[in-house]
Amino acid sequence: MKMKNMTMKLNTIALIIAIALYVLSTSCTATRVSHWRKLKAASSSTFNVLDYGAKGDGNADDTKAFQDAWAATCKVEGSTMVVPSGSVFLVKQISFSGPNCESNIVFQLDGKIIAPTNSAAWGSGSLQWLEFTKLNKITIKGKGVIDGQGSVWWNDSPTYNPTEVNLESSGRLPSTKPTALRFYGSDGVTVTGITIQNSQQTHLKFDSCKNVQVFDISLSSPGDSPNTDGIHLQNSQEVVIYSSTLACGDDCISIQTGCSDIYVHNVNCGPGHGISIGSLGRENTKACVRNVTVRDVTIQNTLTGVRIKTWQGGSGSVQNVLFSNIQVSGVETPIAIDQYYCDGGRCRNESSAVAVSSIHYVNIKGTYTKEPVYFACSDSLPCTGITLDTVQLESTKTSNVPFCWEAYGELKTKTVPPVDCLQRGNPSSKGINSKIDSC
Repeated sequence: MKMKNMTMKLNTIALIIAIALYVLSTSCTATRVSHWRKLKAASSSTFNVLDYGAKGDGNADDTKAFQDAWAATCKVEGSTMVVPSGSVFLVKQISFSGPNCESNIVFQLDGKIIAPTNSAAWGSGSLQWLEFTKLNKITIKGKGVIDGQGSVWWNDSPTYNPTEVNLESSGRLPSTKPTALRFYGSDGVTVTGITIQNSQQTHLKFDSCKNVQVFDISLSSPGDSPNTDGIHLQNSQEVVIYSSTLACGDDCISIQTGCSDIYVHNVNCGPGHGISIGSLGRENTKACVRNVTVRDVTIQNTLTGVRIKTWQGGSGSVQNVLFSNIQVSGVETPIAIDQYYCDGGRCRNESSAVAVSSIHYVNIKGTYTKEPVYFACSDSLPCTGITLDTVQLESTKTSNVPFCWEAYGELKTKTVPPVDCLQRGNPSSKGINSKIDSC
C-alpha cells in the first residue's frame, strides 16, 4: 500500500513537472514569436518594389509591383517605399493615392523609372503618368531618374522623328500628352534630389497643393521639345523652389491661377521659355495670383526671361510680384508683360482683362537678342505700379528700344537701355476700378 501511494505521488510530481515544463516551453515560444513579430514590424516600415515582384529589367511591366508596394506603404505612418538603384522599372500610368494613407511617407527613388512608348499602353490618353494624390507629408527623394521617353510624343516638332524610336506598336499615340509627375490635393510635399527627363509634356506639376518644397532637382528635355514645361504650379500656396536646374522646351517654371506665396531662388533656367506667371484668363476665366518672389536666378538661351502673360477677356488680378537679381544671357526678351497673349494666333479683341499691378524689377542684368523690355498692357485696364531698379541689358545683335503700351509706374534708377516709354504715376481712375474683378 505504501509502495502504491509512493508511486502515485511520483506520478503526480512527474505530471506537475511536465505541465510546468510545457508552460515554460510555451511561454518561451510565445516570447520568441512576440520578439520575431516585433522585429518584423520594425522592419516592415520599408517596402522595396523588388519584394513585390518587380523585375527591374526595363522590359517587364512593373506597374502591379509598384501598386502592391504602395498599398503596403500607405498603411504605415513614416514608412518608405524603395525603388532601388541598379534597376530600370517600366511603369504604366499609376496613381499613388490617399486620402486614407498614413502621413510622413517617403518615396525613395534611387533607380530609374521609364514610361512605355507603345500606344497600347496609353489607350485613349492620360493627363498624367505618375501621380500622387490627397496625401499629407509626402516626400520623393533620392538620386534616381524619372524618364518619360517623350521623344515619341514630340512628333509636332520637326527635330524629332518617331520612326527613329523603337516603338513596340505602330499605332498612333493619343493626342493627350501626360504630365510626367503630378501632385494633387496634398499638404506638405517635398521633392528633392531626383532627375526628371524627357517628359511627354510637363515634367513636374503641383495642383491644389500647399506647403511645397522643391530643391536640388534636375529637369531636362531638349529646348525644342514642345510644351515640356519644367515646373507647373496651379491653385497652390506656400511653395518654395530652389537650388535646381531646369532645362526644357517651354516655361522653366509656370505659375498659374490660384497661386500665392511662391518663392523661387537660386535656380538655373535654360533652354526654355523662361519663368512665367500665366498664361491667365483664357476663355474669359477669372485668374488670381499674388505674392510671388523670383530672385537670384540665372536664365540663358530662352524665349523670355521673367514674364507675365494674360489673355484678353479674362478677369481677376496679378499683384505683388518681385523679380530680383536675375542674370540673363542670350535671352530674346528678358522682361515682359503681355496682356494680349494669344497662343495660336486667332484671338479676338476684348475689353476685360486680368489686372496687373505692383510688379517690381530689381537688378536685372545681362544680354538679350530681340528686345530688352516689352510691356503690352490692356487699353481698358492698364498695368500699374511697375518699378524698375538697376536694369542693365545689352544687346548681342541689333539693338531695339523698349516697348511700352498703357504701362504705368516708376524708374527707381537709370536703366540701360533707357525705358522712357514707362508712363509715370497712375492712369486716370475713371472707369478703371469698376472693371477690376478683385480677388
